[in-house]
Amino acid sequence: MSKTVYAYLADLQPLVGREIGASDWLTVEQSRIDLFAQATDDHQWIHVDPQRAAAGPFGATVAHGFLTLSLLPPLFESAFEIADVRMGINYGLNRVRFPAPVRVGSRLRGRFRLLSYEPLPGGAQLVVEATVELEGSDKPACVAESVTRRFT
Repeated sequence: MSKTVYAYLADLQPLVGREIGASDWLTVEQSRIDLFAQATDDHQWIHVDPQRAAAGPFGATVAHGFLTLSLLPPLFESAFEIADVRMGINYGLNRVRFPAPVRVGSRLRGRFRLLSYEPLPGGAQLVVEATVELEGSDKPACVAESVTRRFT
């Protein structure tokens, strides 16, 4: 997909309730899962032991739910850009769910719908519903409300 570019942060205000971008596909490889396990000290076998996981409930290793969530920034980055924003910060998350497991080798894509736009001095707070689609699945891998602050 092609990245959507908005010239000005204020261009998003009338788009509340609409999709503002969709990312490229990203493949979740075992090496990424292993690095996440090292970074978080979460070495549960369903994530890092391919032989044992093959006989487990998912038939293969699966990404940590929080790994899927941590992929939101690169998915956002490939979905849309706001040209006049000089800095953005993660302010938090509202609701987060992981409806479907992400098996190793799966491809993910983010779709982003603007839920709210609140002007702030020098910027705005955006609440964006991030749906992380799992290729070939009826259920998404993750649905989260991401709260960011963008400054111009």
